[in-house]
Amino acid sequence: MSALSTRNRTWLTYALLTIFLIAAVAPFVGTFLTAFKDTRELSNGIFALPEQWQFDNFEDAWTGARFSTYFKSSVIVVVPVVVLSVILSTMSGFAFGMFRFPGQNVLLLLILLGLMVPFEAVIIPLWQLMGLLGLRNSYWALILPQVALSFAFGTFWMRSFFSSFPRELVDAAVVDGCNTWDVLWRILFPLSRPALLSLVVLLFMWTWNEFFLVLVMVTGDLRTLPVGLALLRGRYASDIPVMAAASLIVSLPVLILYFIFQRSFIRGMIAGAVKG
Repeated sequence: MSALSTRNRTWLTYALLTIFLIAAVAPFVGTFLTAFKDTRELSNGIFALPEQWQFDNFEDAWTGARFSTYFKSSVIVVVPVVVLSVILSTMSGFAFGMFRFPGQNVLLLLILLGLMVPFEAVIIPLWQLMGLLGLRNSYWALILPQVALSFAFGTFWMRSFFSSFPRELVDAAVVDGCNTWDVLWRILFPLSRPALLSLVVLLFMWTWNEFFLVLVMVTGDLRTLPVGLALLRGRYASDIPVMAAASLIVSLPVLILYFIFQRSFIRGMIAGAVKG
């Protein structure tokens, strides 16, 4: 292949990537600029800079639309879901990735059913179960199901990662006097940091954006931000800047978490793709 042909393919690749980048970033830029405008300025165009940066839109969304309450509910739900799911997934992934025991494949298949069955197919039995347990319309009705779903994916994720570790590393740790618990938390856990941080980002994003379960299970102040954003459309349907500000409030925690852990997240995703 000639140097000219290689150069043309390179330019074509960069051109296509630039187009996709613009298509991905443009909606967020438009939403960001709209959030700082007043309704009168919308006629100037979605990408026009605000004549005067309006922060009242965020205040209206935060207080007037009760986003402060919904934000607190989101945090109360997300933190235990992510923490419990990561801990349980690490232990189960270690067991399935490093050991062989009778019924292993059957047990793993039962766990992975959480990934195979559509959530809509189990929402009615889940709603009835939460009613029988007296947990309906409580934070537990949001935390426990999402821990179960996240545990299924986390087990699959961490099993793939732990199974790639050299067995000699574990054998050497056992020879040095480490028990199974020490091997997991003192040897393998620090080495699995990229995979763990990637799992944290994914579970945080999925739990933070969960809509259907929250809509069915709880009402009032127990609702989280995605449902609050949907309810906002009824009250502020004609106030597009407030809607844009509310959308930024919902998406900002996920973006911040991703930017903080982006290197580890990308490294974990690549490692999972190569090792899995």
